[in-house]
Order: sequence, then C-alpha cells, then structure tokens
Amino acid sequence: MPKMRARAGQPEPDILVESTSPYESRRIRVECDGITTAAYLNDEANAVAATWIANHHPAPPTTDLGRLNAGRAPVMPVAHTKHPSGRPPLDPGSLSVLWFEEGDGAAVLENGQLLAVIPGWSDMTRGMPGYSRDIIGQTPFGWSLDDAIEGLGPRAEQASAFWKWRDAAGSWGGFQQAVLGHLLSRMGPGAHYWDAGAGKQPVVGVSERPPSPSRPYTVLSTVGMSCQRMPVVEQFVEEASAYTRIELAMATTLTSPQAARIFLWLAQYPWRAVTWFGPGHSVRWYHKPATFPLGGGNEAVLLLDDPSGLVGPDVPDLSGFSFGGDPVRWLWVVPITERERLLAKERGSASLVDELAAKSRSWIVGP
Repeated sequence: MPKMRARAGQPEPDILVESTSPYESRRIRVECDGITTAAYLNDEANAVAATWIANHHPAPPTTDLGRLNAGRAPVMPVAHTKHPSGRPPLDPGSLSVLWFEEGDGAAVLENGQLLAVIPGWSDMTRGMPGYSRDIIGQTPFGWSLDDAIEGLGPRAEQASAFWKWRDAAGSWGGFQQAVLGHLLSRMGPGAHYWDAGAGKQPVVGVSERPPSPSRPYTVLSTVGMSCQRMPVVEQFVEEASAYTRIELAMATTLTSPQAARIFLWLAQYPWRAVTWFGPGHSVRWYHKPATFPLGGGNEAVLLLDDPSGLVGPDVPDLSGFSFGGDPVRWLWVVPITERERLLAKERGSASLVDELAAKSRSWIVGP
C-alpha cells in the first residue's frame, strides 16, 4: 500500500494520531487527506506495513489507479467497505494506540474499540497488509478485522492487560524478585547486580553468581528479558510459547564487570532490532573487533540452550521458571569468531558446535 505523500498542489495529509513503541523501534501513524484515512507502521527508515481505515467520499467501483500512481493512499472499492457512501472523518480525540507486548505491531482504537490492527506479521514486501474494522474480505490495502477478530481480539486484550500490569507500582520489583529467587534456588546466593537497561524499555539487569566450592566459575544472568515476549517469534516457529521468553546466561572466569558488558549490547537487542534470539542463533558484534567485550579474537556470540556439547563441567540447570503462562528458556552465551559465525549460518549451529568441540572449546568464557 503506497505511503501517503504530498505532490505539487496537494496538501500534506493530517496526522490524526501517532505513537512510538515502548522499545523505540517502531512507530505507527494514522493519516487522513480528506478522502481516505490509513494507518502506517514504520521502522526507523521505512514503512513496514499499512492498512486502509476509511473512505470519506462514496466508494468507486474499482481501485483508483490514479491515486496509487500519484503515491497517495488508496480509496477502498465499493465491494470491500462497510460504508460505501463513506464515513465522516475520524475525530483525532477518539483515537488511541495500543502496542502489542512484543512491540512489533499495534492496534488503533476508536473510543476504546478496535478500529485497525497492524500485527507483527504484516509486511508490505510480502503482500500482507494490516486489518481494518470497515473492510469486507481481503484486499491489497487491508484485510477484514471481523474475519480475524477471534485471534486479534484476545491479542489486544492481553496487550492492554500487560501494559496496565507493567505500569502498576511494584510490578517490576515483584518480577525481578521472582527471577532472582529462581536463580538463588538453582545456583546459590548472588553478589553484584548491574543495570543493563540505561533507563529504557525493556528494563533489564544482570545478576552475578560468584564461584563456589562446587563451581569454579562465575555465572552471569540477565534479569528482565523474559518479562516481555520477543518480537516475530511466531513467524518462525509453530509453538511460539516455548521460545518467546528468554534470559541470557554466561559462565566465565573473566572479571565480572568486564564480562557483564556483553549484556549491555544483547539484553535489549531483540526489541531494538525487532528480532528474536533462539537456540543456535548467532549475533555479530556491532563495532570494531578490538572492542568486543569478551576478547580472544572473537567478534560474535553463539546462543545455546544446552552447551554441554562443548568442553567443560556439567551445565547448571536453570529451567523451571515461567512467566505469563510461558516457560522461560535460558540461552548461554559463547563467544565465536566471524568465520565461525558464517559457518553456523551456512551449515547450522550443530555443525559449529561439533567443530568447536573438536578444538576442545569450552562453554566457559575465559581470558
């Protein structure tokens, strides 16, 4: 669906409502040019997805190609709108935006009721627009919200409940203590705790579990990543619930302040980049290799839910914690080289683990 843009002699469309996601990675905007209203979901540079919302003049029998060729939002053909004569312009004061927990999509509400939804799986490049209440059937400019309300309605209710809970006093503290209590039961008392969120969403900390007589290494774990689901998981796995909530962990003999710096990069990454971390995923360091916090000539990390295929003692069992009805999976951070990352990308993470094991690479991060 074309992005509204003004041409010579054409006025700029009015912005009726605009909102940035809590994770600052996407923005939704509802625009009206007096003839039609549409919603656009954008990342930092481009429109990701869109949906028509309303005509404000009688609907044409077919698509108005002249408007499309002029780069203007489409007018919905008469067969696909509940208001063939058009509806009055929307009152900006009646509109609000509800972001999904993952931050990859949002709903537009009119007087508190669903008007349009652009979920995370909507994608212009794949011909998958958003959904609108006033659309009949499926069109290139939007799909019927009525036809999808069985799934999207509860999704919006869950999002509303999540943000109400998240904004309530004591909600974060209660969650934080629950995770720390779980880590205490699995690995004993903690020591230092660092903030890894820099005052932005999602709030994330790093907990240190120092060496003990039975564990000659430190374990660092994030605290807070699992408080919200990761974006786009359901686009890649059928059982999204088993993968959507994670924390990251690392076993290390490096000094804790040095090693913990890796989480300043990773802890908010899925929500900032609108992506997800799963078992076997690898992530390339964003800066010069010499600045990589874990050193050793590495410049990427491999994330493993079970790193026992590598050299080292038994891996602590961190399973057993859940939140929001979803199990939380801990992924262990293993530093790798860029060549190794490319190998994992080409042949799969299992092949890389085999190669690392053959080289006696340990899952414990050392100097």
